[in-house]
Amino acid sequence: MTSGSDFAKRPAIMAVDLGTTSAKAVAVSVRSLTEGGAGGSVLAKAERDYPLLVLSPGYAEQEPERIRSAAEGAVREALALAGLTAGDIAAVAFSSAMHALIAVDAAGDPLTPCITWADQRAAAMARRLRETGHASRLAQRTGVPVHAMTPLCKLMWLREREPELFAAAAAFVGIREYVFARWCGGPYLSDESVAGGTGLYNVHTGAWDPEALALAGIGEERLPALVPSSFAAPGGLLPGPAAAMGLAAGTPVVIGGADGVLANLGAGAVEPGVAAVTVGTSGAVRVALPRPAADAAGRLFCYPAGGGLWIAGGPVNSGGVVLRWLRDKLVPADAQAAVAAGEDPYERLVSLALEVPPGADGLLCLPHLAGERAPHWDEDARGVFVGLSLGHDRRHMIRAALEGIVFGLRAVAEAVAELGGPIREIRASGGFFRSAPLRQLTADMIGCPVAMADTSDASALGAARFALEALGLQAGPAPGIAELRHPDAGASAVYNRLYPVYRSLYGSLAAAFADIASFQRDWQMRDVSTK
Repeated sequence: MTSGSDFAKRPAIMAVDLGTTSAKAVAVSVRSLTEGGAGGSVLAKAERDYPLLVLSPGYAEQEPERIRSAAEGAVREALALAGLTAGDIAAVAFSSAMHALIAVDAAGDPLTPCITWADQRAAAMARRLRETGHASRLAQRTGVPVHAMTPLCKLMWLREREPELFAAAAAFVGIREYVFARWCGGPYLSDESVAGGTGLYNVHTGAWDPEALALAGIGEERLPALVPSSFAAPGGLLPGPAAAMGLAAGTPVVIGGADGVLANLGAGAVEPGVAAVTVGTSGAVRVALPRPAADAAGRLFCYPAGGGLWIAGGPVNSGGVVLRWLRDKLVPADAQAAVAAGEDPYERLVSLALEVPPGADGLLCLPHLAGERAPHWDEDARGVFVGLSLGHDRRHMIRAALEGIVFGLRAVAEAVAELGGPIREIRASGGFFRSAPLRQLTADMIGCPVAMADTSDASALGAARFALEALGLQAGPAPGIAELRHPDAGASAVYNRLYPVYRSLYGSLAAAFADIASFQRDWQMRDVSTK
């Protein structure tokens, strides 16, 4: 495709973000992207939710067809909101959550639900790889620590627990690969950034890793073929999906990449010392590197980003999921009162937290309600409040949980700094950072300025930049900075005093977490067996 093509002259790109709990379509101005800098790049956006299904203990699944349908509905809505027609769209480009696995048959129909990153069923397989010494070697080659989230461990689980289904599967793909094939036909394809999160891809050779494939029990013919993030499907969008979205058949569809990697590119966090921190349902800290680099301690991932860049960092489970727990389980009456008053319930939670001082009067929280990934990579980690006294109330618990989320990000940021050099600025994105007090809390706790990019859709803009490349166009500078928060010396002093205590808690409690998690699994399975 060249810059002289008809599509390259069109005014907008439709970025489609397949997230953990929703599909989002973002209409992006081609002119703003090529001229650079602008928060005006986003013309309109629409979002369609879908559930995360927890049908058995440790499971976290989604319906692939429901995700595809949600994405199509979001595109149609965003197109209307932007006042665009089918003839205005130059290309569609993907951003996607990572670590998903779907087994499909020869006709391309799913044999399993979409097994998401949050699914814990393969924890025993991850522990086995760690105990047998495979984990450290795998992490050095694949750039991703061994954990139940990885398709490698999920494939091992399927082979052992569902052998007939495993044998019947023609291919194993992620959700982006599934939707891309439904929209464009042809073989299954993946870019290297999403492949990098599977535990099956070798960051040094740029190919599927033979030892990882042997452990999974598959050959590379059952995995997607690898293509650049700027790859556009030959023939473009098929007539059926095009009609469902209100787009023209043949519209170029660009495969794009992983949401976290694209967030760095879209927010301009590609310079030394500039980290992207994203907190949505989960969270992550990431920096760009000029070459692949494995963390000797096994705390961090390293994924290819294209263009001679790699993204190193660490994901945390303890993000927006903890805020949702606070809203629904700890203070539901406050949340309901906020809704009745026409307020955002999350803003009410933050307001309550701000009624107590930094450090929550000595109350600390390990917010590992869904286990934890970086830096511990422990599926058995659990949530804990430490330091509770008669003087504490719900406001202290909310503040301690919010501070616990950011303490976890600080731990990852320190590991990232050891690998990639000191962090001098954070580019923030994700729903958590829509709150100015939480941006300030992050600056105070990590001890460096936190910048809010001039867009909240960094992953979508990253995908759109790859679409420009596919169209033969040149992207301009990344969005500028809308706001910069500097650390408050007094609050930072409080957090610096408490942080060593926070860091010591996991090590002190890890054995207890394992025992408690074992008890919970046994108890849950007993409940399942008696139903």
